[in-house]
Amino acid sequence: MKLVYPAIFTPYEDGSGGYAVEFPDLPGCVTGGDDMAEAIFMAEDAASGWVLTELEEGKKAPKASEFGSINTEPGQFVNLVALDMDAYAEKYGSKAVKKTLTIPAWLNTYVEENNISCSAVLQETLSKMAQSSMQ
Repeated sequence: MKLVYPAIFTPYEDGSGGYAVEFPDLPGCVTGGDDMAEAIFMAEDAASGWVLTELEEGKKAPKASEFGSINTEPGQFVNLVALDMDAYAEKYGSKAVKKTLTIPAWLNTYVEENNISCSAVLQETLSKMAQSSMQ
């Protein structure tokens, strides 16, 4: 599942070139970086972790606000941050739920002969379905 959220970047007051980053759609999700590249990397990581926690608790990922609807103060700016939730969950996700699956015997033979992981196929397909339903 791919998601995009607007983030508010605020330059550090000390003039060091760093930025604080907050997400209006993800309450309490705040991070920062010593330069723009680090701030963007940290924003992606923080937002992905926030959304993954929601998903693992059985909640839906919040809808993203329209880019133009985000209010900023002088010196702040809004940038979009892209999240690849499948890659993040694969690397950091800790919760898995076991599901029982029933398929016809002939299809099971095909699966076994071709070393296909039903779990992987189901996860990939359901992830694509979830992504398309959020758009």
